[in-house]
Amino acid sequence: MNTSFNHALTTGIARIALLSLFLIAQTLTTAWAGMAQADIAATPVPTQAPAPIREAMIVAPEYVLQSPAPEVAVEEEAYPEMTALAEDDVWQRIRNGFSMNDLNSPLIKRHAKWYASHPDYVLRMSERASRYLFYITEEVERRGMPAEIALLPIIESAFNPGANSVASASGIWQFIPSTGKHFGMEQNWWYDGRRDIIGATNGALDYLQKLHDQFGDWHLALAAYNWGENAVARAQASNRRRGKPTGYAHLKMPRETQNYVPKLLAIKSIVNDPAQYGLTLQVIPNHPYFAAVTPPQPMDVKIAAELAEIPMEEFLSLNPGHNRPVILQNQAEVLLLPVDKVEVFRANLEKSDQRLVTWRAYESKKGETFAVIAKRFDINLEKLRSANGLSRYAMQSNGQTLLVPSAEDEASEEFSPFNMHAGAVQEMAGFVYVVRKGDTISGIAKKFRVSQRSLFAMNKNSHRLRIGQRFTILPGSSGKLNAQRASKQRNSGRKVKHALAKRDREIYSR
Repeated sequence: MNTSFNHALTTGIARIALLSLFLIAQTLTTAWAGMAQADIAATPVPTQAPAPIREAMIVAPEYVLQSPAPEVAVEEEAYPEMTALAEDDVWQRIRNGFSMNDLNSPLIKRHAKWYASHPDYVLRMSERASRYLFYITEEVERRGMPAEIALLPIIESAFNPGANSVASASGIWQFIPSTGKHFGMEQNWWYDGRRDIIGATNGALDYLQKLHDQFGDWHLALAAYNWGENAVARAQASNRRRGKPTGYAHLKMPRETQNYVPKLLAIKSIVNDPAQYGLTLQVIPNHPYFAAVTPPQPMDVKIAAELAEIPMEEFLSLNPGHNRPVILQNQAEVLLLPVDKVEVFRANLEKSDQRLVTWRAYESKKGETFAVIAKRFDINLEKLRSANGLSRYAMQSNGQTLLVPSAEDEASEEFSPFNMHAGAVQEMAGFVYVVRKGDTISGIAKKFRVSQRSLFAMNKNSHRLRIGQRFTILPGSSGKLNAQRASKQRNSGRKVKHALAKRDREIYSR
């Protein structure tokens, strides 16, 4: 019995000891796991910030130096202006479309450093871009072009639509006169299509696509846009003769062109991560800024801005092509207005009974001083010069036709729809053209877009013209209809009701 009892006791003690060891081990394992988990939680793990935080860094670069934990803790509600989602921000949309190859050039860093040292310049540029960049990005994407192309106006003009270069380039895309005309941008006394936002953008993208088709490379296409396609072709031909490569990096180019593509790539780097450079880009909503309306008839620029209830600066930023204070229908198929002002413009125009044009044409005499003309029409001399594109040093007329204020009782709706400086004198809804030395029937017809048959009829079917002879021009009419319309308008004293000539065309259907 003692032997059995002792064996049972020994076995029980052993089992108790083993159970105790198991419980101790389990307790230690749990403690070690908790300590390890605490160590892991205390160790910062670098992770990519979510999209809203990245956008916050773009708008407020001072947050870049914060540690990851405080950034994650920032609530969207606390900084609503900094939380533009990727799909709501045009800058992010552009980043998503970057596809051009980078260059191994020290000039890129040099230009990026310059922009980083001029934050006010970059901020002003991005503020101006807010009016145009959505439309430009839409067009670039529609054509399947690299998104970098949408940034090109930054290095061309900093998105200043009134920019002019010493080479007579103009507008946000900086077209010289000849290239502008080649791509359909009309330039005359009244209007400069190179400054038109829609026309110049389409012309620039057409040109860049043509250059890319020609050279097969976007770097070369951009160099050609700056330097000229023939210049790039000659540089390539020179390299071929010497057995050298003809790619962008191997061509000898003038300094401006050498810096042109690196500037664009520097801008690309900044847009990709402005916080890295301590810069701020104004958030640009990913929806249209402007829409288009069709002007029903000629009107003052000032009155058009008033009807839309927007400042003159805003109106001219969207419609910068007008050289004179009057908008002509044939020079402006559409007016661009902020999207929320289109209905305001329509409603005010419909109920307005004010004169839409407060200027008229005056055929000055050769040698007549502008000071005398200004006094005669009760207008400030500088305003007279500005309205007619005259130099401040110009003192007297060479016999040109000038815009001057019209009297209160003159019918402003009957403003001349053509280039007045070419000898036209206002007469009701049409105008009178005064024949000058060297004029021909065909030349006059082409200049004013009327048929030669109409001019023949008015000139008694004769090709012979007399200096000083006058033609009453009404565009798009036969000679007989011309006379009928002129007679009807002379006998009609009623005001023409303001109505839109055709349904307004919206720029954006997407």
